[in-house]
Amino acid sequence: MTPYGDLAYSVEREFASTVESMWHAWTDPTALEAWYHPTTMSCVPGSVTSDPVVGGAWSTGIDVREFGFQAYFYGWYTEVERHRRLAHTMSYTQAADEFAARDRNAPAHLVVVEFEERTGVTWVKFSQFGDLPAEEAPRAQAGIENYFDSLGNFLT
Repeated sequence: MTPYGDLAYSVEREFASTVESMWHAWTDPTALEAWYHPTTMSCVPGSVTSDPVVGGAWSTGIDVREFGFQAYFYGWYTEVERHRRLAHTMSYTQAADEFAARDRNAPAHLVVVEFEERTGVTWVKFSQFGDLPAEEAPRAQAGIENYFDSLGNFLT
């Protein structure tokens, strides 16, 4: 058990990028819309928001065309330490009306994204905390690995 609760999974990787560019990629809505999705998918246009201050909102919709639905994620920043750490809640729905309402009381996980500038690269770690059924954690982890592939494409 961590200070954030039970760790569901984490993914970490180094990118040939400055920490400033990495921070921008994770906090700027236009940048997020360009990469925050699996490599074979895209964000729902206009669905991405990011106000990276404690209490600020973030959101994104992913067009899962292959399976005929849209996946919506949203939440609020709980920690913002520029160039070092972002933490936010993360709720999920497939209903556009629920996404539009963005209920602060909806079930949520906690996501922590950590950054560290290293020699010539920036290390990033994405950790999700909360209860995930055992069969879902490996799929969620693989999904974030694919998001990181998309991030790498965006940064180059």
